[in-house]
Order: sequence, then structure tokens, then C-alpha cells
Amino acid sequence: MDWAGLLRLGLCRLGLAPDVFWRLTPVELMVMLGADAVPAPLTRARLDELARAYPDNEKGGRDGAGPG
Repeated sequence: MDWAGLLRLGLCRLGLAPDVFWRLTPVELMVMLGADAVPAPLTRARLDELARAYPDNEKGGRDGAGPG
């Protein structure tokens, strides 16, 4: 972990006192920094769901990639 970078964010960006920073769990710190606000990563289940919703064209089908 980049403790120096995290400490800098905690002290400068969040304005935490050092003793408060060191009592936080990594999860608490990430939530305070807004890391929980990012979209969840694409999971296999979500990829499968998208593949069912938007299937590829069948072989020989037109996909807009070529002339004709």
C-alpha cells in the first residue's frame, strides 16, 4: 500500500489529524475518499447478461463492418 500517498490524502485532502488517520481502517479511508462511488467492475455474470441482451450477429450476418 502507498501509505505515504494515503497519509497525504488523509491529512491534506480530508483534513484529518494524524491520530485519527491511523485509527481508520483501510475501508473507512477509501469510503471517505469516495472510492466507493466508482462503478463496480464488470463481473462474469454481468458480461453474460450483456451478451444475452446484445448477441453477436450470426455467421454470415451483416454487422455493418463491410460493403454490401
